[in-house]
Amino acid sequence: MMTDEQMRYPIGKFAPPASYTAEDMRGWIEDIATLPGKLRHAITGLNYQELDTPYRTGGWTIRQVIHHLADSHMNSITRFKLALTEDNPTIKPYEEADWALLPDYRLPVEPSLKMLEGIHQHFVALFESFTENEWPRTFIHPASGETISLKKGLATYAWHSNHHLAHVTETVKRLVKVS
Repeated sequence: MMTDEQMRYPIGKFAPPASYTAEDMRGWIEDIATLPGKLRHAITGLNYQELDTPYRTGGWTIRQVIHHLADSHMNSITRFKLALTEDNPTIKPYEEADWALLPDYRLPVEPSLKMLEGIHQHFVALFESFTENEWPRTFIHPASGETISLKKGLATYAWHSNHHLAHVTETVKRLVKVS
């Protein structure tokens, strides 16, 4: 049985890498490229009610996690594009917990899966086109005041993809054991 902390962070908390090797970056791009298919595969066969299973007590449902991924990665690609086209822009944060309570989070997950497929195709096309001069470009996150490089952004969103994928896959494993 997983502890609450393990259920909250099934792959561990994000730890910024000490260095950014070409091999690591290719792996992170692959994580971004494959998330939509892995997510779709993970929920195959779940019914509408099963999608409303929370990944932990007090946590989001599978449905909310999928909608969150679409919203979060939509915001992320905008942040990357701002950093590519402006000098160290300050990005706009959003209240993700409040977004998860909006009516569109009760929709079927297919629209968000389609959004993720498109967003991740754009992400991969951008990442694969980056030159050495583009990866160090930055944006400022006003909540933390941190200046974030696109390299760190890539590592963060690869982790974010795998983090929420693990929420879904671990919840599905528990659902299978119950049935």
